[in-house]
Amino acid sequence: MYKAPDGKVGKVVGDDLFFAMIGDLLSEGKEVLMTPKGFSMLPFIQNGKDSVLLKKLDRPAEKGDILLVKVGARYIMHRVYDVALPSITLMGDGNVSGREHCDASDVIAIVTEIHKSDGRVVIPGKARLWRLLLPFRRYILAIYKRVIL
Repeated sequence: MYKAPDGKVGKVVGDDLFFAMIGDLLSEGKEVLMTPKGFSMLPFIQNGKDSVLLKKLDRPAEKGDILLVKVGARYIMHRVYDVALPSITLMGDGNVSGREHCDASDVIAIVTEIHKSDGRVVIPGKARLWRLLLPFRRYILAIYKRVIL
């Protein structure tokens, strides 16, 4: 058992079991709300504060989609940067370099909503401008982390 600082009690399970349960729910046609950990999707998804609604991907992945995938032994939630089926290239919005590659068969889900910590629900866009700003992202993120976080 685990007791969070806010007093909620839960059970800690490993990634494989956790994401297998998510996969099972998605295959049953259900949607899953989860709170991702990590800073790789800043500024659009904040670590431990925002939640995302996941749905089984029922169409080919497109540039700009935010996907939950399994790459090797890791589970990651990043944005699609390129699609050359069956290969998909992903990169986190909060990353300034480094990309992951997976096959379409590695996709677990697509993010259909971002539930912000202030109660707003945001439908994720394709982040075209953010992708174009990649050469300047290091500076934008540095300012964001100092001013906003």
